[in-house]
Amino acid sequence: MRLLELLQNHSFQLIVPISIFVVTLVLGFLIRRLFFSALARWAERTAGQFDEIVAQAIRGPFMIWVLMLAIHLAAQVSPLPEKISGLIGKILLFLMVASLTVVGAKLASESVRIYGSRMQGSLPVTSLTQNLAQLTVIIIGILILLNSLGMSITPLLTALGVGGLAVALGLQDTLANFFAGFYVSLAGYVRLGDYIKLNSGEEGYVADIGWRSTTIKALSNNLIIIPNSRLAQAIVTNYHLPEKRISFSIPVSVGCDSDPDRIEAILGDEARKGAQEIKGLLAEPAPVVRFIPGFGSSSLDFTLVCHVSEFTDQYPVQHELRKRILKSFRREGIAMPFPTRTVYVREENSKD
Repeated sequence: MRLLELLQNHSFQLIVPISIFVVTLVLGFLIRRLFFSALARWAERTAGQFDEIVAQAIRGPFMIWVLMLAIHLAAQVSPLPEKISGLIGKILLFLMVASLTVVGAKLASESVRIYGSRMQGSLPVTSLTQNLAQLTVIIIGILILLNSLGMSITPLLTALGVGGLAVALGLQDTLANFFAGFYVSLAGYVRLGDYIKLNSGEEGYVADIGWRSTTIKALSNNLIIIPNSRLAQAIVTNYHLPEKRISFSIPVSVGCDSDPDRIEAILGDEARKGAQEIKGLLAEPAPVVRFIPGFGSSSLDFTLVCHVSEFTDQYPVQHELRKRILKSFRREGIAMPFPTRTVYVREENSKD
């Protein structure tokens, strides 16, 4: 009621606050255009991405900040009661700290995503590390907000410490997954993009390590969700460590009447030519042919050992190499063995 009376009795005094409000909005809009234009030109001359991160983070809330500034300046020169002016100031302070916290959390997350993978020895960039960066900024923002509103944070921290024990008991599985995911990320034995296989049989590319589970993308294009605690306890084979290059072997069997030196030369030639033509097959280390396992029941058994760029390359490479070896054997007249069995018939004369 007093506010309506103020508007009716002091309408002339509101001209200055309204004018300041409008002028601040107009100036803020012009400054916004000039600032982001200058930022865009600066981004074109620099190779880094930090300027783009900043522009994306503050582009949305910039005019909100201008609006809050306009309200604050208008309230300072308005004939509003001190109680209302104080309430407006507290609301604006709350909104300003909250918006800065949101922007800071976004900047922290994007900075970790872009620059984290470039730093040797740093924590791998996963959704877990990005969420940790955001959570840290949000907690700091909340503490600053409470302190700016005149609330003592010491009793709050004490209460959180006591209550945290009860929460920890009730969320044992969740916390176990969280710390297991943190350990997996920090250890560096499982990284984003690595091809891994668990002793339980699951295998695929690591798509993400979250606060609760790790996501693996299988070759069938399906997602496998593994709790972090299970992953931390599993026996994991990482086919990308210490390097992506791996070896594979192709067993080759020929007839017992074949010349082993000739077979070795043919297999080696096909592998070396394939290294120049088949994608993923490496020329170094050089392919190797071994007369192993050796003498079969009806064949001579060889093993061709080659190297490919990474785990999944072995499948199309084996496909192409097997076709080439088969065609080469047919050109050379080398017979592929098939199981044989010799049956001896023994006739015994019966005695009368």
